[in-house]
Amino acid sequence: MHGRVKVRTTEEERERKKKEQVLKMRAYRAAMTRIQKKRSLGELDDEMLGLTVQILLRNPDITTLWNIRRECVLRKTAELQKAMEEDEARSKQEVGKEDESNKPKVVKEDESDKPKVGEQADGDKKAAEQKKEDTKEILAQQLQSIYKTELDLTEQCLMVNPKSYNGWHHRCWTLEQNPQADWQRELQLCNKYLKYDERNFHTWDYRRYVSDKASVPAEQELDFCTEKIKVNFSNYSSWHHRSLLLPKLYPNEQQDRPMSEHKLKEELEMVLTAAFTDPNDSSAWFYQRWLLGNGAHSEQTATVAAFRCWPHKAQLSLKKSHPELAQLTVQLISGQQTLQLQPWTAVNSEKNQWQCEQAIAIDPSQDYFLDVAGQRMQLAVQPSDQSLYYFVPPHATSSCSKELLTELQTQLQSCLDLLEYEPDSKWTLLTSALLMRAIDVSSYHEQSLTHLAKLEQVDALRQGYYKDLSARWTMEMALAKWPTSSSYPQLFELPTKMPRMPYAQYLIVADKISS
Repeated sequence: MHGRVKVRTTEEERERKKKEQVLKMRAYRAAMTRIQKKRSLGELDDEMLGLTVQILLRNPDITTLWNIRRECVLRKTAELQKAMEEDEARSKQEVGKEDESNKPKVVKEDESDKPKVGEQADGDKKAAEQKKEDTKEILAQQLQSIYKTELDLTEQCLMVNPKSYNGWHHRCWTLEQNPQADWQRELQLCNKYLKYDERNFHTWDYRRYVSDKASVPAEQELDFCTEKIKVNFSNYSSWHHRSLLLPKLYPNEQQDRPMSEHKLKEELEMVLTAAFTDPNDSSAWFYQRWLLGNGAHSEQTATVAAFRCWPHKAQLSLKKSHPELAQLTVQLISGQQTLQLQPWTAVNSEKNQWQCEQAIAIDPSQDYFLDVAGQRMQLAVQPSDQSLYYFVPPHATSSCSKELLTELQTQLQSCLDLLEYEPDSKWTLLTSALLMRAIDVSSYHEQSLTHLAKLEQVDALRQGYYKDLSARWTMEMALAKWPTSSSYPQLFELPTKMPRMPYAQYLIVADKISS
C-alpha cells in the first residue's frame, strides 16, 4: 500500500545489520592498512591525521591511533618551532645589516635636499619589525590551531564514549604540550560532563588534574562536592573526591584520624543521613568506613612491631611491608657502644619480616636500645635464652574526644535501631561492627564478631572476607592481652584455629606458638 512504512521483519533487520557491519569492517581495515603503510614510510602528515579521525570518532579506544596522532603533532609543532627560530635568526641578521647602513656619511651640498639615510633606515626598521611580529603571530596561531584541533577531537570522542581512558589521556597530553592552555575552560568542561553523568569517575579524576593546574581553592572544590552529593547521595566518585580534600583542609595533628575531630563529627552526621536514605546503597557506607579508619596518612617510615636479637642473628618485624629496609639505619645501642646491624634479608614475601645474620655480643646486665631510622626503643631480656626482644601489639582503634565518642555512640544506636527493622542489611551490620570497635574494642569484641558471623550468612559471596576480618580482629585482641599473661613472652596461645594467621610477624618474640 502506498504511504505506508514497511516494517522490516526480524530476519530482514538482522541481514541489514550484517551488511552494515561488513561494510564498516572493510572501511576500517582499509583505513588501518593505509595508516600503517604511511607510518612505516614516516608520512606523518595531514592525510594521516584525517585517517585517524575517521576511525577514532567511531571507536575512541584504539591506543595505537592516539599514539600516531601524538607523533604527528610533535612533528608539526617541531617544524613550526624551527620556522620560528629561523625567522628570529633572519631578523637578527637584517638588524645587523641595518646597523651597518646607519653609520654617518659625508653629505655633499647638492645632495642636501634628498631624504636623509637615517630617516629612511628608521622607516625600513619599523616595517621589518612589524613584519617580524606578524610572522611570529601567524606561526603562534598555527601552533594553537594544532592544539585546538586535538582538543576538539577529544571532546567529540568523549561524547561518543565519556569513559574513554585514551580520550582523557590524550586531552591531558595536549594541554601539557600547550603553554597557553586555558584551564578555566577545562574546568567548565568538567562541569558540563558531570551534568551528563555525575558519577563518571574519569571526569572526576580529570577534574582533580585540572583544578590543580588552575589553582582552584580546596574550599571551592569541597563546596562543589557537597552540591553534587546533595543532588545524588549514591555518588561514590564525589565521596571519594571529598575524602581527598578534607585531610588537607582539616588536618589531624596526631594523624590517627582522617581529619580534625570537629570536622569528623560533622562528616559522620552528614553521611549517616545519606546512608539511612538508602541503606542498600554502598557509596555512603564506604565513605563512613573511611571516616572510622585510622587516617589517610600512610606511614612513611618503617614502624617496628617486634624485634629479637641472639648472639648470632637478629630478627626485625614491621607493621607494614617495607621493601627498602637496606636503606634504613638499624643500630643496637648499649651505653657508649653502637653496633650497626646489616645486611638484612626478607624472610617472607610480604617483606614485613627481616633477618640479619651477624655476630652480636650481648651482656644481659646492660641496658640495650634499638634505633631504626631515628626511632629508639628499649629492649627487654628474654628469660629463656637471654636474648633481647621488643614487642608492641597492633593498635585496634584510636582515642577520641568525649564529643566524638558521643557521636559514635549515637550512630551505633541508630544502626542497631535500623537492624531491628532490617536485620539482614549487610551494610548496617558491617558498619555497626566497625562503630563498636571505634568506641571500645574490648567491650564490644564478642558482639562485633557476632555481626561478622551473621554477615557470612547474609552475604555469602563475601564469606571469605568476613572470615579473614574476624580472624584479624580476634588476633588483635589476643596480641593486646598477651603482655599481661603469665606465659609472655615465651609462649603464645592462638585464640582459634586459623588457616592463614594474621599479624604473624608479631610472634618472633615467642619461643613457642600453641593452638
